Amino acid sequence: MTELFNRIPEQKRNRILQAGIHEFATHGYDNANTNHIAKQANISVGSLFQYFENKEDLFLTTVTSGAGAIKCALEDIMTGDEDILIKVEKILRLIQKHSRDHINMIRLYNEMSTQSNSRIMLQTVESLESISAVLYSSLIENAQKKGEVRPDCDPKMFAFLLDNLFMMLQFSYSCDYYRERFKIYVDEDIFEMDDFVVEQVLAFIKAALSNTD
Repeated sequence: MTELFNRIPEQKRNRILQAGIHEFATHGYDNANTNHIAKQANISVGSLFQYFENKEDLFLTTVTSGAGAIKCALEDIMTGDEDILIKVEKILRLIQKHSRDHINMIRLYNEMSTQSNSRIMLQTVESLESISAVLYSSLIENAQKKGEVRPDCDPKMFAFLLDNLFMMLQFSYSCDYYRERFKIYVDEDIFEMDDFVVEQVLAFIKAALSNTD
């Protein structure tokens, strides 16, 4: 991303990023067409490559733009003094809302999980996963200090398991395959049952983390 991109109006920046997110989420990195992105953003291809060095630069920028928004929301949750289950409930509610409001971004993350270009995959996984890895492991460590979580839980391992659960829930609200899977496993009307989903996931997590001493 060039400095010129940061200097254009915010509305135009968002239009370009949303066009990129949609194209990469729909077609994957290899098959995404920068001509389509430029057309959707209502700019010329020449202008697009004044803002980005190449297709890879555009892809990485679209990915990190979405990660920044979720990072801020998670950090706000983590700064509270509530116990771990209240914070987890807030994260679950955030996942439900964010997955619906930013469906193409979640689909893009799902597409990245099958990325054949290993070099790009390694660049994106570091920028995305390091954020939640630190936040969730710290969440568990702090809860252990307060006696809310079993002392035999390894914070990093449980952070990994917790994030897998959250990630699958995001995909289940956003991606066609996982949406159908969600309905098959639970209920045809599962997407009208947000409170039920939160209640059941919380019960599962509580059972895994409960301090029984």
